[in-house]
Amino acid sequence: MESIYNLSEDDFKLYLNNLGEKPFRAKQIMEWVYRHKIQSFDEMTNVKKSFIEQLKNDFSLDLLEVVTHQVSSDGTQKFLFRLHDGNLIESVLMNNEYGYSICVTTQVGCNMGCVFCASGMKKKLRNLETAEIVMQLLTVEKVTGIKITHIVIMGIGEPFDNYDNVTRFMKIVNYPLGLEIGARHITVSTSGLIPKIREFADFDLQVNLAISLHAPNNDIRNNIMAVNKSYPIEDLIDAIKYYIDKTNRRVTIEYILLKDINDSRANANELADLLHGLNVYVNLIPYNEVIEKPYKRSTKESMQAFFDQLKKRRINVQLRREQGGDIDAACGQLRSKQMKKEESI
Repeated sequence: MESIYNLSEDDFKLYLNNLGEKPFRAKQIMEWVYRHKIQSFDEMTNVKKSFIEQLKNDFSLDLLEVVTHQVSSDGTQKFLFRLHDGNLIESVLMNNEYGYSICVTTQVGCNMGCVFCASGMKKKLRNLETAEIVMQLLTVEKVTGIKITHIVIMGIGEPFDNYDNVTRFMKIVNYPLGLEIGARHITVSTSGLIPKIREFADFDLQVNLAISLHAPNNDIRNNIMAVNKSYPIEDLIDAIKYYIDKTNRRVTIEYILLKDINDSRANANELADLLHGLNVYVNLIPYNEVIEKPYKRSTKESMQAFFDQLKKRRINVQLRREQGGDIDAACGQLRSKQMKKEESI
């Protein structure tokens, strides 16, 4: 049975047309499902019983199974979910000054080959359906009772490798009679799939774009991010320029600081040269170390020096506050731990 969370308002209108029902019921359904968060179609009090029975036959309102729920001392919460086919995914709920944000996963596993990342330790098995992305948010809200106001799409997987389902997800959560999460409160991150960055420039919601760069030159990026061998930095910068010119929107540059890999003052100068004149914002990220990986977090002194050098070069930059350091904070860690546990049984 199909999950009802796969359908947008336009999808419901098509469904209703095939049933000979009035198109206004699409708004009714979306409002009941997302604003009232019904757990049974019988809760729809302004819909005729025969149509409710039709919905019961055609759609499921099930949410995700929670396998593990970790809570950090700083309030960050991490969830491990089991999908209908037994696969595992993760989501993270973060408490920020501006509200609660959720980091959602878009794929089971990842094929991007970032050597420092826990997500890529298990290769991609499949894309998540739109519903499986939506249900991460709805399940977290149900478990915690917290209203989520912001979304970052940068959990396990490469969002632009699941482009159609991810953009459908954005439209569903943005829907004004539903969850009504503002487009500018949604950020999607890509490791640099250039054709999709250019396509995203024409997307009709003003969603924020982040680029996982993590290196100032091709030599370093080739060694830590396999995607760079297909889409080198100079081509990625051209795509970023195209996106900025087309949308007039600022792009966030994500940069994880790895000890003795990409964190020197010279690297900071290279990054400043690369980004000079672009409408970008650099987010420096302390590395969450992964037991299975040899990479280490930069020292506080190195991170501060890198930050200071970018500021000196007039680059808009912040050093991100660490969250969830006392739980399995890095994307993929909790999933990998659970998979090893189940494989040993």
